[in-house]
Amino acid sequence: MQPEDLVGHELRQAAEDGRDPGPVRAAWLAAGGHPAPARAGASPAPAAPELRALATRLLDALAELPVPTAAAEPTDWPAIRATWPAPLPPGDPEPPPARARDAGPAPAAPVDPVLRRRLEAAWVGRAVGCVLGKPVEKLPLDGIRALARAAGNWPLDDWFTARGVPARLLAAHPWNRRSAPTSLAENIDGAPEDDDLNHPLLGLLLLQRHGKGFTTADLARLWLDELPAGRTFTAERVAYRNLLQGLEPPHTATHHNPFREWIGALIRADVHGWTNPGDPVAAAEQAWRDATLTHTAGGVHAALFAAAAIAEAAGGRADVHGALRAGLAVVPPGSRLAEAVRHGIRTAREESCFDRAVDRLHARYGHYHWVHAVPNAALIAAALTHADGDFTRSVCLAVSGGWDTDSNGATAGSVAGLLAGSPDRIPERWTAPLKNRLATTVAGFDGTGFDTLAHLTAQLATQPATPPVTQEATRS
Repeated sequence: MQPEDLVGHELRQAAEDGRDPGPVRAAWLAAGGHPAPARAGASPAPAAPELRALATRLLDALAELPVPTAAAEPTDWPAIRATWPAPLPPGDPEPPPARARDAGPAPAAPVDPVLRRRLEAAWVGRAVGCVLGKPVEKLPLDGIRALARAAGNWPLDDWFTARGVPARLLAAHPWNRRSAPTSLAENIDGAPEDDDLNHPLLGLLLLQRHGKGFTTADLARLWLDELPAGRTFTAERVAYRNLLQGLEPPHTATHHNPFREWIGALIRADVHGWTNPGDPVAAAEQAWRDATLTHTAGGVHAALFAAAAIAEAAGGRADVHGALRAGLAVVPPGSRLAEAVRHGIRTAREESCFDRAVDRLHARYGHYHWVHAVPNAALIAAALTHADGDFTRSVCLAVSGGWDTDSNGATAGSVAGLLAGSPDRIPERWTAPLKNRLATTVAGFDGTGFDTLAHLTAQLATQPATPPVTQEATRS
């Protein structure tokens, strides 16, 4: 949240979305400012008051620059839909009239046991992929490969472990300090807390309280009530700060928020896909209302892609390639996110060795921050394509490709779990250590089993789609 760090990240964002940050960068460096931290979000020490004040002014100046990519990368929902080629993907082209504010969620129909098992596999798959990626989060690609090779686990096929790994290698590439005590093979005891698992729980709360017609403002209030600020990161933390300062959506996503195209909205998209099985457009629109609290453009497009792909897989009729096509169909085709997904799929098809595919992706997208949505969406698409529906390969390939390892593993695991159709079809070496138990600080969910979470999700999936309330009703 330090303005002097946000400037460096915003300069990077400006270069990515086509703005000319040159004069601002020159003024910033001349005053003694520094580039963005390469791996972490914050520099170790705060800047002097004069430099911090300059940083705030420069953030405002950068926000005023026109964005050349805006037409090809819209954030507004009608503008996004206008980019879709005819015929449109299935789904209602126009929303019905806005519901009354006090209508609440619609009553649930009986739960389909087949869908419930499919959703349980998705919850388990998301947790497996997340936990698999946690120890190596933030590590460079060569470090991930070296650690796995030293343990005899490359190509990656099982949990990471410190057993047999030389001390010098562990010193050169230390595990993620927060995750190693809970996510190495030798110490996994249930699914540990992670934002990649907290946000689906918050999504359940959102739909339980407001139904599928929730507004972005409903999500904002839910966060202030139920999500500790210290459990938010990057774009979510900036949006949280903006809420506390009195800003309302969609301004919460844009004010001094250089992380607005990072991966945070994508990791919140699963619930919207799970609760709209077989309807990728409805899932995407629901994910859009969630994503615009914190993200714009590519950050929003990544959420639409994930939600639609997951919804298609949740319908039980598509293979992984059909799911990816459904995800890509709701993304503006001229956007950087769409190009990255298409490139990820094409690269995976062209390379029989996934390591070579990953090397190509890193050569093409390595200039992005490791948490940015563009490279990670490309990697998710490549991993799922190369794995061809196999659960173990899906999560292992997604994690072995680096960047945001736990988030990528979680999304790949969610899709692969849906395609497996039941937790019984996920190898026991993945499911047994999780002990059907999830740790979290989201109130009411700590220690809950994935079977219970699947039942709750299936209940929400039976609710009919309801339009969001009007903003006027929200404020009344």
